[in-house]
Amino acid sequence: MEHLTQRAVATMRERYHEPLGLDDLARSAMVSKFYFLRVFRRTTGVTPGRFLAAVRLHEAKRLLVSTSFSVADVSARVCYSSAGTFSRRFTAAVGLSPTQYRRVGRGGFAEHPGIAPPPLPPGPLGTVSGTADVLGNPLSPVRLGVFDGPILQGRPVAWSTLDGAGPFHLGRVPPGTWYLHAVALGSHLPAERLNGPPLLVGTVGPVQIDAGAHVRLDLAVQQENSTHPPVLLALPDLPPPHPSAPPAPTHRSTIMIPKQRASDLHPAPRLATA
Repeated sequence: MEHLTQRAVATMRERYHEPLGLDDLARSAMVSKFYFLRVFRRTTGVTPGRFLAAVRLHEAKRLLVSTSFSVADVSARVCYSSAGTFSRRFTAAVGLSPTQYRRVGRGGFAEHPGIAPPPLPPGPLGTVSGTADVLGNPLSPVRLGVFDGPILQGRPVAWSTLDGAGPFHLGRVPPGTWYLHAVALGSHLPAERLNGPPLLVGTVGPVQIDAGAHVRLDLAVQQENSTHPPVLLALPDLPPPHPSAPPAPTHRSTIMIPKQRASDLHPAPRLATA
């Protein structure tokens, strides 16, 4: 099943600037769209629509740092018909506005404001602890947090940093259904240098955490593969996406997002809660 998802993800990364629909992605995987939808979600943990949205924002991060395109131009090149909508969703997912991300990314992230969880709700809170098994050689601290979705984006409700593999503890986690994410910068082989250093990632969830309860979670942090949703949250230790092939030529008049049925791409809700 994974090879079907890999084909679809390759199509997303190559044609992110096009108004792709579920039919297009299913054709790229050479299966029916209903079977494709089930397989893709089972493999990646998200719908094709959410994965494609993450690919587009990840590409926007690269364009902001590696080109001189305006924010409006970048939003058009990643298939947004409104620069305002793009800026809101980018800021909610990445934690910085497009302009801030460009400035911080070009400055080596030395000016990154850091990650601050939101204010905690009143009442009893839960805790999460466990062990992070890092399969690889991390070149940065392992950043670990509790998020509200299967994509590493937005603001974590609890946050910690590890020097490497080992035990962790996250206190004061609000009751709810959460995902535990971990990420670090990994080392690479000499042949991989042109593609930039890989990320080490790990995800566990969804997990229900009740008020006053303690949950134990162990997770493996290993090299990111093509079926893992892109990491969108900007972190102080992680460089911006490595420049790849030049962006495909597009025109604003040809990348307007057409109206689609909710059953087609199952788009993510507004990223304020994603």
